[in-house]
Amino acid sequence: MRIGELADRTGVSERSLRYYEQQGLLVPGRTSGGQREYPEWAVDRVVRIQELFAAGLHSRKIARLLPCMRDSDGGPSAVATPALVAELTEERARIDRMMVELANSRAVLDDVIETASGAVPDA
Repeated sequence: MRIGELADRTGVSERSLRYYEQQGLLVPGRTSGGQREYPEWAVDRVVRIQELFAAGLHSRKIARLLPCMRDSDGGPSAVATPALVAELTEERARIDRMMVELANSRAVLDDVIETASGAVPDA
């Protein structure tokens, strides 16, 4: 599929897809005319990249992680190094801390909303 179709199917801009290519996250083939051509499994790869970015990972870490993850094509995956596993464990702990902080912030907002909803404005 061409870059436009991949962008449409994933909801990711063509510019972002070119960035993924520059960062080594996505490697398209090329047509005889030099246009990018992506295999079907690239859709799942782009979705996975988006999920990893949303989790707060940066492109260098994602590039190291992707070979350790199996794509929908069932291709072989590399074994993660102990150092990468340790980094990912730290990332998970960071996300866990963020979830606790967000839950606390939500509780504060809930209290404010409840208080504000029960308040009668001055006449």
